[in-house]
Amino acid sequence: MFFSLSLSASALAAVAPRIDVQGHRGCRAVMPENTLAAFNEALRLGVDVLETDMQVTKDNAIVLAHDSYINPERCLGPGGEKPEPEMPFRSLTLEQVKRYDCGSLPNPLFPGQASRPGEKIPALEELFELVKTSTYPAAARVRFNIETKISPGEPELTPSPESFAALVLALVRRYGYEDRVILQSFDKRTLLAMKKLEPRIRTAMLTDGNNLPFAAVAKAIGAEIISPDAGWITPADIVDLHAAGVQVAPWTVNEPAGWDLLIKYGVDAIITDDPAGLVAHLKAKGLR
Repeated sequence: MFFSLSLSASALAAVAPRIDVQGHRGCRAVMPENTLAAFNEALRLGVDVLETDMQVTKDNAIVLAHDSYINPERCLGPGGEKPEPEMPFRSLTLEQVKRYDCGSLPNPLFPGQASRPGEKIPALEELFELVKTSTYPAAARVRFNIETKISPGEPELTPSPESFAALVLALVRRYGYEDRVILQSFDKRTLLAMKKLEPRIRTAMLTDGNNLPFAAVAKAIGAEIISPDAGWITPADIVDLHAAGVQVAPWTVNEPAGWDLLIKYGVDAIITDDPAGLVAHLKAKGLR
């Protein structure tokens, strides 16, 4: 029996699994990263998952930022000045963090990024509240892929892994989002801690190496998802992971050629700075 290699868009959509679109730091191709403006735009675009990073302040508030310190390349101080370098979030209260403007400075990596003067570093609670009150259709189903930024070699920059996980869980439970949150990290300690506290929360192990036995890594820590550097995942790895019941969500891919390769490989999700582009690309292929 022979099958045509040319499938219509509708036929392709019927047989291909859905690939989740994860908006990296919201959608930093067009909005300042990890801001409410970025997350709101990602909801408007119809992402499946909002991806973001978490830091913890001196008064144990969870804020959304990639770096462990106020980044002087992304934020301005209360008077419009550049903040001092290496000012850790762990040394500041939430009230102090809220004094910074993280929407005015352009990001040279993303020339299409809009300016949003006065945009603040949000707390995780603000993101949950944004989704709870949003009228965009995506808000009713969107999930959260939230990363604990923690390192064994820098214990002064974060609470303990157990405390970090507990702080996250308290907010998740307040909003009833246990089934909509994925906890991701390069550091397995917070993932293991969360599994003990709340098994319903799925965990994703972030990786950036090329010599990892991915399925064994996932099994060892009970992770439901492996999130590798897209340059270091192979079709054979994905076959092994799927056989082990583990999903694959590579990061961070912004070009059609890369999307096509991952579609061919059969990944479950793609983390991208350009969710609008990826959504349009998948629609054009009948995959959305």
